[in-house]
Amino acid sequence: MIPRRMEKSLRAAAALYPVVTLTGPRQSGKTTLAKAIFPDYAYANLEDPELRAMAQGDPKEFMRRFPEPVIVDEIQRVPDLLSTIQVLVDEHPDRKGRYVLTGSQQLNLRASIAQSLAGRTAVLKLLPLSIGELTDAGFRLDRDVYLHNGFLPRRYQEDIPSDSLYRNYFETYVERDVRQLIHVRNLHTFELFIKLLAGRIGQVVNLHALGGEVGVSSTTLNEWLAVLEASFVVFRLPPYYENFGKRFIKSPKLYFTEPGLAAYLLEIRTPEQVARDPLMGNLFENMVVIEALKARYNAGRDADLYFFRDQRGFEIDLIQSEHRELTPIEIKASRTFNPEFVKRLKAFEALDPRIKPGAVVYAGEAEQQFQGCRLLPFTQTESLF
Repeated sequence: MIPRRMEKSLRAAAALYPVVTLTGPRQSGKTTLAKAIFPDYAYANLEDPELRAMAQGDPKEFMRRFPEPVIVDEIQRVPDLLSTIQVLVDEHPDRKGRYVLTGSQQLNLRASIAQSLAGRTAVLKLLPLSIGELTDAGFRLDRDVYLHNGFLPRRYQEDIPSDSLYRNYFETYVERDVRQLIHVRNLHTFELFIKLLAGRIGQVVNLHALGGEVGVSSTTLNEWLAVLEASFVVFRLPPYYENFGKRFIKSPKLYFTEPGLAAYLLEIRTPEQVARDPLMGNLFENMVVIEALKARYNAGRDADLYFFRDQRGFEIDLIQSEHRELTPIEIKASRTFNPEFVKRLKAFEALDPRIKPGAVVYAGEAEQQFQGCRLLPFTQTESLF
């Protein structure tokens, strides 16, 4: 197992709460991490039809068969089991780290947790491997290789070719999760929607325009997009417009949680194709934004990430909000620094005294200060968060 940055947060949560809920996309390493951190815990996987039937039909027998401390995998398959766990937790509220629950989609799970385990569970989100985790494990790759390979643990632990890995990942997601979450009459239409979204990473998505291309209403597409977000396929980066007036973009930008999946959907089949692809800059921005998100989640914090754009087109790619202070970040796929990179950062900094000196994350290797702004290689993105 490649060591994960979240280990510290997971241990800390188990010391404070009777239940820890670990969510995240499929194949991000949730089960592997939970088993590694809690090797003495019992283990039950609710993907197993027999165990799932038992948990649904006789939850008390299920909990007797798998006594605490226990890891319960894919808890979203039987959300009603959370009520039984609540009763058991309340019998001995001072005992910590009794249940570790994992789930790969949060559409229904989030509501079930709020109803049954409010105040009793910590909720952590584990995304696929970060560049820092890969670097520590001995994987030091080029920009284009990262974008082609992606960050699923199996890509590095089992050396599965990217094409095969993401083809099966995508098909499994569509066949299993989509059928569980929504009733799609034509799966090919849903697949087309996801592929069209891959062509719009880093952009504010116009669902009305997409509806015309896909052939379904924008209302339906909005529901589908909510499902993709709930199952951690996409991440919507909200705009920051507080205290900046009214003439600003207030719709989110869209990114894929797994950059390798986005590259696969764009039919990028080799690292050499990445640099030639018209969307290479968008893919690079996607990777950096998700690296920032991983750093926040691994530390057990909320995302608190935003972008800024006014109606004149002035934009800051990424903003971190921390203790009511804003740190702006520009993302550039170029391997060579250009002084023009800091112009928007300096202009944004002048808007409000809460705005701290910003940073430029780029594809080069040099780290330096320029006009009060930090220049940083993308491999060190997590150091900003």
